[in-house]
Amino acid sequence: MSNKFTQEPTRSAVDTLYADRWDGVEGAEQASAFIQFMASNDLIYVVLGVSLIIWFVLLFFMIRVDRKVARLEETLKENQSTEEA
Repeated sequence: MSNKFTQEPTRSAVDTLYADRWDGVEGAEQASAFIQFMASNDLIYVVLGVSLIIWFVLLFFMIRVDRKVARLEETLKENQSTEEA
């Protein structure tokens, strides 16, 4: 009795379309040290590192904008107090 749900291995159009794109993967031994380091670790650490960099840049930008807004508010208060006097 044969199993009805087994699938025969077939070569799809995607396999042949992008076959030449994967040829460069075999030369990872000759890649730079940074690429070898990233390839040796799991990809989750790379994603984590990139996301942490993005969060730190956003935090830095928000702190910088907050300081500029605080300076602008002080300048506006000083201008209003000199106009009233």
